[in-house]
Amino acid sequence: MSQKPILLYTWRTPNGQASSVYLEELKAAYPGFDYDVKDLNIMTNIQKEEWFIKINPNGRIPAITDRKRNDFNVFETSAILLYLAQHYDPEFKFWFNPNTDANNYSEMLQWIFFVHGGLGPMQGQAHHFRLYAPEKIPYGINRYVNETKRLYGVLEIRLKDRDWLAGPGRGKYTLAEIKTFPWLRYHENAGIETLDEFPNVKAWLARAEARAASKTGLNVPPA
Repeated sequence: MSQKPILLYTWRTPNGQASSVYLEELKAAYPGFDYDVKDLNIMTNIQKEEWFIKINPNGRIPAITDRKRNDFNVFETSAILLYLAQHYDPEFKFWFNPNTDANNYSEMLQWIFFVHGGLGPMQGQAHHFRLYAPEKIPYGINRYVNETKRLYGVLEIRLKDRDWLAGPGRGKYTLAEIKTFPWLRYHENAGIETLDEFPNVKAWLARAEARAASKTGLNVPPA
């Protein structure tokens, strides 16, 4: 039996779930593709151990090792998604051909990095200051909760009359969704109790969560 090409190091966080959701989509789309999972319970700080620092110098999950390509390591969620697309999604099922469909490819990248550099970090800080900071700092809480709400508003505008973030017409389900929607599932932790004020986002999140690969990938590793 041949070895599964990808080894995913992960835990159940928005970034970890983005990687496992895409891997599950690839499993469903390409018969024969599969991956292994190594659970890294980040509450134990296993991700800071020397063996893992050799895989990801930043000591965070997720990361992957591509056994098919001389044990090549990739860290950072957006880099992982794009790497997997380049090497394991040859039919462009979840992305766009950068050579023949450059504008849509760029559009997808813009939304990926909107989350990578904006929504993800801001929501993460809102979560931290609300639930984990050793003392309540109203300025920090208000700053990050309000900025997270503003960024949700950007998604709300984008999704008006669209099903997905990138692509022509009503859009195509791509890496932009896979990068984004796991964060939105944790909106309550960031101080946004309901998505009712963002109806387009709420409907979009429901569509993304309803996919079979999402249901499986969101539970990697199993609780």
